[in-house]
Amino acid sequence: MTMRALRTAVTLAAAAALAAGAGVGVASAANSGASGAGECQPGMLRATTTSAGGSQVGMNHVGVYLKVVNTGKSACTFSGYPGLALEGAGHTALKTTARHGDTYFAQDPGVHKVTLKPGGAAYADMVWTHTGASTAHAKYLQISPTGSNAHSVVAFDQDVDNGTLAVTAWSAARPGAS
Repeated sequence: MTMRALRTAVTLAAAAALAAGAGVGVASAANSGASGAGECQPGMLRATTTSAGGSQVGMNHVGVYLKVVNTGKSACTFSGYPGLALEGAGHTALKTTARHGDTYFAQDPGVHKVTLKPGGAAYADMVWTHTGASTAHAKYLQISPTGSNAHSVVAFDQDVDNGTLAVTAWSAARPGAS
């Protein structure tokens, strides 16, 4: 069974359990090993980029892992895709398009609840091309872990074709190869 088929089967089983009256807390506890964690609040999550090494370079594609750490004092949950925005010199906004799903280097784990203990981390894979097509000359990257206005700004001195970034959903494990 492929990973995608397995994820689909797990998602369908979870949906059936919810329809049958199972509580959301049960699904959360089974997924993360922790129950009762509240939703991550603005300021609890700090996002950075971390090198994927030579494993994410090839065919004009470059990738990094996005890493988010729970800096709060209690466990919290979140899900979805990171919000992303490129900035130029002087922190000027650059037109940015974020494409959600598989990247050139990793399969998308799909949207699912991630529970982080204090100090715990989650990851997403972010990839772009650099062929020179309508290049956005980025100097910084805004990363919003939950897609809200709360975000981290990190140095990101990269040329990004068309200002387009491909990104996977957050996961407790580093993204795997596609």
